[in-house]
Amino acid sequence: MFQQILVGIDNSDIGQYVFESAVSLAKVNNASLLILHVISPLDEQYIHPMFLQPEGVYPSFNTEAINYHINQWEELKQERLNWLASLTNKAISAGVITEFTESIGDPGRLICDLARTWEADLIVVGRRGRSGLSELLLGSVSNYVLHHAPCSVLTVQGQLSHAPTNTACEVEQIAKT
Repeated sequence: MFQQILVGIDNSDIGQYVFESAVSLAKVNNASLLILHVISPLDEQYIHPMFLQPEGVYPSFNTEAINYHINQWEELKQERLNWLASLTNKAISAGVITEFTESIGDPGRLICDLARTWEADLIVVGRRGRSGLSELLLGSVSNYVLHHAPCSVLTVQGQLSHAPTNTACEVEQIAKT
């Protein structure tokens, strides 16, 4: 059914689960897998883009600080490439024809563009469970992909952050004491 599966992942717990789901699907369908990781300079885990500007734009930053942040950025990109290579090797070991790529920019747009040019049959992405204001302010890659993808999309749900910590039995026990 699916011959080419594109999986968009990040380096998180849900990203690992999304990767495993995509490998399983590729194996069952005897499909090729393309792993995509997008480094977005606007994500909080990455170096702020203002540090990557030339010295003339922010004259208060000295050259040492700019060079430090550029080196940090390059190390981050290389770390992610090594991580992608290890995931690719895992998928190949599982018997799936796999390749990977890393891009910099807007994740949703890049996932859809690559799916179009690579002629993917299926896109697999994770969903963190954001809703309401946090989704509005932080955006949703999975929502963008669902609305702009040129092919089918499978969203893999992450752990919901608002899950209750006490079960009904625990609450009842507390009430009795």
